[in-house]
Amino acid sequence: MTNLSGFYPIIPAGGAGKRLWPISTPARPKFLLDLTGEGRTLLQQTWDRLVPLSRPDRIVVVTGQAHAAAVAAQLDGLASSNLLSEPGPKDSLPAIALAAAVIERRHGDVVAGSFAADHVIRGAEAFNQAVEEAYLAAQEGFIATIGLAPTEASTAYGYIESGERLGLLAAPGVHLVKAFKEKPDQATAAAYLAAGGFAWNAGMFMFQVRVLLGHLRRLRPDLASPIERLADAIVEQDQAPTVPNDSPAGALMVARPSGIEQAEEAWREMPPVAIDHAIAEVVAGEGGLATVAGTFEWSDVGDYASLARLIQADSAGARSLQLAGGPAPQLIDSPGSFAVTAAGRRLTVLGVPGVVVVDTPEGTLVLGQDQAQRVKELAEPNG
Repeated sequence: MTNLSGFYPIIPAGGAGKRLWPISTPARPKFLLDLTGEGRTLLQQTWDRLVPLSRPDRIVVVTGQAHAAAVAAQLDGLASSNLLSEPGPKDSLPAIALAAAVIERRHGDVVAGSFAADHVIRGAEAFNQAVEEAYLAAQEGFIATIGLAPTEASTAYGYIESGERLGLLAAPGVHLVKAFKEKPDQATAAAYLAAGGFAWNAGMFMFQVRVLLGHLRRLRPDLASPIERLADAIVEQDQAPTVPNDSPAGALMVARPSGIEQAEEAWREMPPVAIDHAIAEVVAGEGGLATVAGTFEWSDVGDYASLARLIQADSAGARSLQLAGGPAPQLIDSPGSFAVTAAGRRLTVLGVPGVVVVDTPEGTLVLGQDQAQRVKELAEPNG
């Protein structure tokens, strides 16, 4: 097992809980749930993958203020100073760049990597190998991605078009990226699949922190200023003295640095921006993006169809998932259906093929599997 010297993993743990409503909600997003029945939440599984590649005290988690306590409770080995709370959700680039700026101020120009908290990955050896190759490319000044070979003409993912080999002796599988492609329509996705040379964008990025921050300042100075202001305030808090708390227990608390309220307000005024569009697409066109082919099993658990594929099917192709106590879901003469219960009560699907049935205290959902991507529409009125 490879431990990468000076490697600082970043886990962005965000999400609005819309695509897997009603088992996932804004108050309980999917990264806090055990959706594979393995006894570990998706966040904990992400942590378990990264610890062998680095050290617990080098892993930084960025999450919303509403979820910070739950994240801390699930990750016993996470240092309190490495749990960064966003003042508001701003998509992937601000979260990743904030962690990179904090890491740079604390540790210098090290290599960091961003790995989403809510993905499922199986095949540890292949994952470790891909991360190591991406790490070596990042040491050369590239932003490195890990792409997954497409198994179908999916319109749910962006695509990475590979170019020539980078020529690293220690990482022969690294290629330059010719272009980042946005989520395509069905015909374009089918053309990508037929042409070859395209990989799904799995949202994993590795970089020297000063390289990423340099691109941020150059390409999005409007974001760089508030992000770095907040990073400065967080690092200032590292050295802040403790002061008496007003609570009856009389505990001590860390004093908030001067200016942190202004930094948080500036953060809230930023637009949400994805790292793919603001950084990766532009840097790919400049020849500064590299990619490694990941051969491990991967899912972003982006809808009920992808969640169902993670669950072992019975002889009729039916699947069930139990997220609370009480009886397990029953599927009778319902081939290809998927039943999920989190309400602790009896759920039975009888004679209905190819449907998804979800029962939770939040609500009950019945849908055709071909409508899985539309669930986020239903979650809007529910917060």
